[in-house]
Amino acid sequence: MTYLHFTLKVSEIQSLIENSVKDEISKHILTTVFNQLMEEQRTQYIQANEYERTGTRISQRNGYDERSFTTRIGTLELKVPRTRDGKFSPTLFERYQRNEQALFASMVEMYISGVSTRKASNIVEQLCGTSVSKSFVSKLTAELDPMVKEWRNRTLEETAFPYVVTDVLYIKVRENNRVVSKSCHIAIGINNEGYREIIGFMIQDGESEYSWKNFFEHLKNRGLNGTKLVISDSHKGLVSAIRESFTGVSWQRCQVHFMRNILEHVPKKDSKPFREAVKNIFRYTDIELAREAKNELINKFIHQKRYEKACEILDEGFEDAFQYTVVANGHTRLRSTNSIERLNQEIRRREKVIRIFPNTDSAIRFIGAVLMDIHEEWIGSTRKYIHF
Repeated sequence: MTYLHFTLKVSEIQSLIENSVKDEISKHILTTVFNQLMEEQRTQYIQANEYERTGTRISQRNGYDERSFTTRIGTLELKVPRTRDGKFSPTLFERYQRNEQALFASMVEMYISGVSTRKASNIVEQLCGTSVSKSFVSKLTAELDPMVKEWRNRTLEETAFPYVVTDVLYIKVRENNRVVSKSCHIAIGINNEGYREIIGFMIQDGESEYSWKNFFEHLKNRGLNGTKLVISDSHKGLVSAIRESFTGVSWQRCQVHFMRNILEHVPKKDSKPFREAVKNIFRYTDIELAREAKNELINKFIHQKRYEKACEILDEGFEDAFQYTVVANGHTRLRSTNSIERLNQEIRRREKVIRIFPNTDSAIRFIGAVLMDIHEEWIGSTRKYIHF
């Protein structure tokens, strides 16, 4: 059976769902979007447009099957395309339903425990009535939990990831009637061909050297190998954990955070020449040229008290902030944690309906489902993240 990958803007669909739970217009829009996506998938599978004669064609169109598909805005009546060889199968249902299931399960748990938001309660009541139970939640999550567990514990042995980007995302979880903050450690790996994958995530009680070591050991135990450069911010516990867990590996300090840290110690008034000189240093992708520019700046400004602290910070952190020019051939996408921060923003956008997870398992289920969707988009794309 052949599976094709496509880009599904779940955030837009989710926004539509959140704003109109039983809106017939929204159901019509979503039905149209799904039908069009499946039609496009069939065209990609056949490798030919309708009535097109081409030597690459591998099958023919063979009508449609009617299928009812349940979402939070109601049941959609879809036309599922068929091919004559019977091997085509749209990936839409599995991917969309997984994300739906995770979010809906969290809201049902919130509803049952009596801590749900008005929005969550309305959705549960309109789609399920008020007679939902813990057994309903168990049934809802029975398929999803093993799927997320298998994915987050999958082996990494078969692929080397020379570049690893890591960061932490904070979420709110309810524990024993208390709302507590939890840290979600996330890592992206970039392989030798320039493609990226989400290689792991772990929810823990906070961000410390111990928690980061725990996360890195989890990755290594699953077979993480070939790492040459780890990109992150400069959290003290994180840097210490990288040094200890990845011996012989270079650390790239996020340049965006580093430059922000430098400029925080610069007076706003009459400091434009200094600020421009700092920014100019970070435009270099050759460490020798950057070092010359850095030394020139320090020699020029170090004796002015208003710039003394900023110069010290720049000089102390410079080498770590330019390791990507030595280890990663100056690939600018590896000089900061921007890629993983955008990933964190995507999680934020999708979990805003929940706000406070009813328990840690619910957070793992939902964040895992979101990350799985994004991961599959990445590995299904022909676009490289880095061109060597």
